[in-house]
Amino acid sequence: MSALVLGAVAVVLLNLYAAILVVLRSRVYGVALYRPMLVNIGLSFLPVLLALVFGVGLVGIVPAISSTAQSAIGAGTLVVWIYLVVATVLWLLLFPNSVYLITELNFSHRAEKTPVPLWYDIVQTLALTLSGIANAVLSLAVVQTMFILMVDPPSGGVPASSWTFAGVVIVLGAVGVYLGRYLRFNSWDVRHPASMLRKLVAHLRQRGKALEAGGFVLTHALLIALLYVPLFSLAWTALL
Repeated sequence: MSALVLGAVAVVLLNLYAAILVVLRSRVYGVALYRPMLVNIGLSFLPVLLALVFGVGLVGIVPAISSTAQSAIGAGTLVVWIYLVVATVLWLLLFPNSVYLITELNFSHRAEKTPVPLWYDIVQTLALTLSGIANAVLSLAVVQTMFILMVDPPSGGVPASSWTFAGVVIVLGAVGVYLGRYLRFNSWDVRHPASMLRKLVAHLRQRGKALEAGGFVLTHALLIALLYVPLFSLAWTALL
């Protein structure tokens, strides 16, 4: 358990380090503060907070319901499942914000002529990207653990169904990153699904865009999966 706590602390420190580097870039080299990076760090960490809050809420709601007479007729179980579905959907809408930081490696914040050394921007942007990946891994690990406990209690190893769940989330996360980077969609744009669908269809009809989108999603999803699977397996072993 101490290893898991250490990992969570390391993720928080990585986010703080990335934010500090963004601020110091402005203070030390006298350039404008690139506020979008700070906003993106906050958005990237939101899935972690949401996963932890929903996890704590689940721990509290299950005993509360099981102690009532309603659970005897199945109403309590229904409430738990509604809670799980709503919480997971809300978390899933925010999850791409973490993986999105991979796209900051394009150095779009760096002007052609700048007093900021290239080595500094490399470290700053790499820290930013790694913080996003770390947030994605930690938040998905929390949600996958809840999935295992509520849907497919383990008899030893990690249940295959939970790996399927994690795989779907990772692919959807990559899709969300593509939509955010190239179509400039935000999580809250789901309030207008018809408009989103029209823009997406128009985008994919452009020559080569469907192939580009497929390649983007595949490469990004594989990258996250190659990092996530061994890390979660090690964490699960430590938890047991």
